[in-house]
Amino acid sequence: MVSMVFDLNEESKLKLDALRLEEEERLVEMLSHKYDLPYKDLRKYAINTDALRLVPEDAARRLGVAPFGMSGKKLDVAIRTPNIPGVQDITRDLEGRGYDVTRHMVSTQSLECAWHFYKDLSFATATEAGVLDISSDHIRSLTTELTTLQATKNALATLGDMKKLYRVTRTLEIILAGALGNGASDIHTEPQENAVEVRFRLDGVLVPVITIDHDTYKAILTRIKLLSGLKINIRTSAQDGRFSVRVDTRDIEIRTSILPSNYGETIVMRLLDPSSICHGLEQLGVRPSLLEIIKREIQKPNGLILNTGPTGSGKTTTLYAFLTFIANPDIKIITIEDPIEYHMQHIVQTQVNHKDYTFASGLRSTLRQDPDVIMVGEIRDTEVAETAVHAALTGHLVFSTLHTNNAAGAFPRLIDIGINPSMAASAINVVMAQRLLRTLDPAHRKEVPLVGDDRAFVEGILDKIHDRSLIPPHTDTMWVPDVPEGEIEYRGRVGVYEAITTTRDIEDAVRKNLTIRELEEVARKQGFLSMHEDAILKVLEGVTTMEEVRRILGDSIDTAL
Repeated sequence: MVSMVFDLNEESKLKLDALRLEEEERLVEMLSHKYDLPYKDLRKYAINTDALRLVPEDAARRLGVAPFGMSGKKLDVAIRTPNIPGVQDITRDLEGRGYDVTRHMVSTQSLECAWHFYKDLSFATATEAGVLDISSDHIRSLTTELTTLQATKNALATLGDMKKLYRVTRTLEIILAGALGNGASDIHTEPQENAVEVRFRLDGVLVPVITIDHDTYKAILTRIKLLSGLKINIRTSAQDGRFSVRVDTRDIEIRTSILPSNYGETIVMRLLDPSSICHGLEQLGVRPSLLEIIKREIQKPNGLILNTGPTGSGKTTTLYAFLTFIANPDIKIITIEDPIEYHMQHIVQTQVNHKDYTFASGLRSTLRQDPDVIMVGEIRDTEVAETAVHAALTGHLVFSTLHTNNAAGAFPRLIDIGINPSMAASAINVVMAQRLLRTLDPAHRKEVPLVGDDRAFVEGILDKIHDRSLIPPHTDTMWVPDVPEGEIEYRGRVGVYEAITTTRDIEDAVRKNLTIRELEEVARKQGFLSMHEDAILKVLEGVTTMEEVRRILGDSIDTAL
């Protein structure tokens, strides 16, 4: 008897649920007249999974939408609440991608019916989420055509008369293809009062490309947010995401950073092209004599290799080149990075998250994995420094970076962090410092006399060079760019380096707590060449210019010395 009562109650509950669902359907049908939108009951329709794929599942569920029908470029989109900003952004994005969107009012159960089909999307398709496929012949050709800044500007200028729904997608395609074709490292979009400025970072310098109107930019912003897996209805908080662009057979990862600003959200997209990373030591620009020293030191079984310099000076790229040079099946290499910038084969790469896996905890865990070589992205505090030094002294080869202005400054920096001077001197094999200077195109440069302040500056630097054989026979001329007006004066960058190996004299100097200049004087006995000296030699060789040396390294002899 009890069981019968339970069955009746359960049956009643099911009937009530059915009545509520039908009541919701009638309510939605009534509201559809208010919003002047057609009503649909998706329980009676086949869901087109190609249409559903156009909006990521998390965005669809969060905003209450579902594309459910598609014929050519005609697209049917189901909507629960049509007037919320996020839904309007979705609609604008789809229109910007060339679709003729028809919105339909639907109930929650209709949406659930459509969302159920997300599980039917193939695994291969699921892994494509966040990937913008630009491998078509047309877009691939853009990356080869838009290899100059002027060509990119001209291509963008032709979009003015195009209908908005096509212009948005086309603008984003050309901006991305132009950035890749010109070798840009970043794309900056910066809303101003009357327009939005787009700039490329080329060889470390921001260069204006185009200004676009705010309406077009809003549609582009929504598209980028969707690609990057970000919330399109959040406009007052910072967001970080990523997506990939496929060109031919390689995936170029694009890291997206969005910040709220006075006139709208500003976007910076960092382009990580695996083909652009320098894998060969010989390609770095290190002088042959120093290169031989570095090769010897990075092949030792233990010790600490430090590379110093400010953010953006190429430290990590150099360490990647070191790892590539020594990697082989006989050794275990583990990295701890923030973030992983380029993926490398045959190397275990890990990324910190600043919560459960920090540089300190990651380094401790890594040591339990029995590695031969460890790369720590950066030594930031006492715990990381102590663990890295201990690892170097107990049979591991450790690569890392440190924020100091020069090579000699690494020793007092470690001591300030809390490392015993004797341990620091014993652990370090070699400490380097580097900067990146833009290089001249050999086909677009000219030789000019070296006179005035430039001559005095160069002579003051050359006087300090210990190995006089490095100085070229002619020191009365230098090179400057010779390019058509409006074109980029430089193409590519080269490193300038200095390095100190830990000899017995250097160990004694560190223990005595000598100043940076005193340490450099001791290092000159081993042929130490400063970054300024390396840079001036590259100026005389026509690799770069005095303008670049002054911009990156300073413009006074006192600074250089």
